[in-house]
Amino acid sequence: METTLQSLPERGEMLRALMQRDASCDGLFYAGVTTTMIFCRPSCPARKPREEHVQFYASAREALFAGFRPCARCRPLEHGRPTPDWAGSLIAEVEAQPAQRLRDADLRARGLEPAAVRRYFLKNYGLTFQAYCRARRLGEAFSAIRGGGSIDDAVFDHGWESHSGFREAFSRAVQAPPGAARNGDSIMLAWIQTPLGPMVAGATGQAICLLEFSDRRMLEAQLRTLKSRFRLPLFPGESPLFEKLRAELAAYFAGRRRSFDLPLDYRGTAFQRRVWEALLRIPYGRTRGYAELAAELGAPGAARAVGNANGLNRIAILIPCHRVVHADGGLGGYGGGLWRKLRLLENEKAAAGLPPARGP
Repeated sequence: METTLQSLPERGEMLRALMQRDASCDGLFYAGVTTTMIFCRPSCPARKPREEHVQFYASAREALFAGFRPCARCRPLEHGRPTPDWAGSLIAEVEAQPAQRLRDADLRARGLEPAAVRRYFLKNYGLTFQAYCRARRLGEAFSAIRGGGSIDDAVFDHGWESHSGFREAFSRAVQAPPGAARNGDSIMLAWIQTPLGPMVAGATGQAICLLEFSDRRMLEAQLRTLKSRFRLPLFPGESPLFEKLRAELAAYFAGRRRSFDLPLDYRGTAFQRRVWEALLRIPYGRTRGYAELAAELGAPGAARAVGNANGLNRIAILIPCHRVVHADGGLGGYGGGLWRKLRLLENEKAAAGLPPARGP
C-alpha cells in the first residue's frame, strides 16, 4: 500500500496531457471531473472537460476518497493486466449499488476468502476492499447533493434508481435524512484538498468542528459522534469558514503559517477537552510524550488515557495530535497513518529550523 504521495507534475503539463490524451502519462496522475464526479486516466477517450472542472490526483486511491468514481471507459483501476473475474465482478457490484455494505460474510457467500480479497485490493489498488466500498459509499452520498439542488434532482441526476436508495446511502454516511438541513442550524461538510490527500471538514455556523483525512477508517464513526455531540444534522455543502480553512492550510503546508486563527468547537468529555487544549499549547515543530502530557495535565500515570483522547481528536492538524510521540522519540500512533504524521512533523521541523523527526 502507498505510504507517501508522489509529486504531481505541473498543472499545465497535466492539462496538456489530458487534452491530448497522452497515454505516456497514464499512471503518473488521474483526472477528476467535478461536473460528473468521475476520474479518468490521461488517455481517456471520453470528451474532455473544461479546465476549471478538473482536479488532479497522484493515485486512484486519492481520487476515490475525494468522492470520485472510476470511469467506465478508460477503467483507471486496471493496471494493464487482466483483472480476475471475481475482482471485476465485485467492483461492478459496488458500482451498481454503492450504498450497499458487503461484509466478510457476504464475500464468503460468494465463495471468496475475505483475507485474499483484502490482499488483492491492497496490492493492486492501494486500499482494501472495505476501504474501497467505504470511499464509494461516502463519495456517492456526499456528491449527490453537493450542488445544493432539490432532492429530486440530486437523486435522478446522479443515476439513482429510487429515493429510498439515495436516502439510505446519505443517512448511512451522515446519520441524517437529506432534507434535514434545509431549516435550522446544521453542520456543513466539504472536501478539502491537501498535499497529504483529501480531508473532510465540518463546520457549524460559528466554528470548525471536524477535519479528518477522508480515508481514515474511523471517519464514519467520527461523523456519528459529531452528530451525537452537537445534536445537529450533517449536510454536504460550503461554509464561509471553509474558504479561510483552505487558505490557512495551504499556508501551513507551505511553511508560512505556524498557528491557525479559525474558531474551533471540540466537544467531548471534560478529560478529552483538557487533552485537546493541551495539544493546542504544544509549540509548532515541537513534540510531547504521552506521559509528559499526562503529567502536564496533573494526571501522572494517565498516559494511556491521554493516548485514547489524542486518538479521538476530530480536528486533525488544527488541534495538533500529530505532535504527541512516544517517550523514546518513536512516532506512536496516528489515525491518519504514521506516514502522514512523519510528514507533518518533518515539514514543521524543517520550517522551524529544527532537527528532523524520527521515523516509525
